[in-house]
Amino acid sequence: MLPDIAIQAERLRKTYGDVVAVDDVSLQVPRGSVLGVLGPNGAGKTTTVRMLATLTRPTSGHASVFGRDIVSQATAVRSLISLTGQYASVDEDLTARENLELFARLLRFSGRAARHRAAELLEQFDLTAAADRPVSGFSGGMRRRVDLASSMIRQPALLFLDEPTTGLDPTTRVAVWAAVRDLVSKGTTVLLTTQYLEEADQLSDSLIVIDKGRVVASGHADVLKDRFGSRSLEISIDDTTRLSEAAERIGAVLDTTVSATAEGGKLVAPLSDPALSARVIVELERDGISIAEVAVRRPSLDDVFFSITSSDLDGSSDPLDNTAATADKDKEVAA
Repeated sequence: MLPDIAIQAERLRKTYGDVVAVDDVSLQVPRGSVLGVLGPNGAGKTTTVRMLATLTRPTSGHASVFGRDIVSQATAVRSLISLTGQYASVDEDLTARENLELFARLLRFSGRAARHRAAELLEQFDLTAAADRPVSGFSGGMRRRVDLASSMIRQPALLFLDEPTTGLDPTTRVAVWAAVRDLVSKGTTVLLTTQYLEEADQLSDSLIVIDKGRVVASGHADVLKDRFGSRSLEISIDDTTRLSEAAERIGAVLDTTVSATAEGGKLVAPLSDPALSARVIVELERDGISIAEVAVRRPSLDDVFFSITSSDLDGSSDPLDNTAATADKDKEVAA
């Protein structure tokens, strides 16, 4: 029986010379849950995943996967996990079907079971029509789908998904979400890094936000929205010639600045108390300003993300967010 805590990390740190990729990251992931990891490019997300997946050793700190130490018990950890990294790792000389059957046989599936599982995944990821074509002729999105399918051949206790749906079309992205939910429903724990905030919102039980190698926020999506975002009132009026008058009235009621959206005819204002929206409507109607549409918008994860992260624009990046670091990674794993 596996422990109730899938991942326990305490003060993980990773440096490359003078570059600090991850600085004092601590996190805990309950078994059977999905942890979403957000952060700008170069924040340290991929390096964190690689440390937890035993692909690179932490400079300091400790972490365990289902009670197995990621350094001293790396082999035991690898028997429990599966990883889909940012770059497809399939054999381009083989067909999609051959790739999946090969991975299945390496996982000790019988020949018949390997063929059956490959067929299931090809259908699930909409690859059946292209199943017997060499992967070298696939588009980037199709290669990504084969890569994702290969990570789901067996049901791992812990699945690392590092930006899994980058480059995928919306339909395929939804199919991946369904596959992830299916695995979780059967007991798999997932650690997901993503640049798609909707994806994190859809899949994650809890979130952490990493910026400049540090965890700067954590909690359930709704908690983060309430803590770091603010509601807004959006009102469209029928007579756009009275836009300034309406903005002045709304601003007076809410005691705030009102802005007009680019498309015109819609006014937006921060809303500290949703109950005040009714008062705004009453005041506008009293002035004879006809309202076409009104909505109170909750903060989104986008609002949270921009509120609590600061992206560097100097070109810096996570040292393991690019293929140039592969050699360094391989040396560490071999060690």
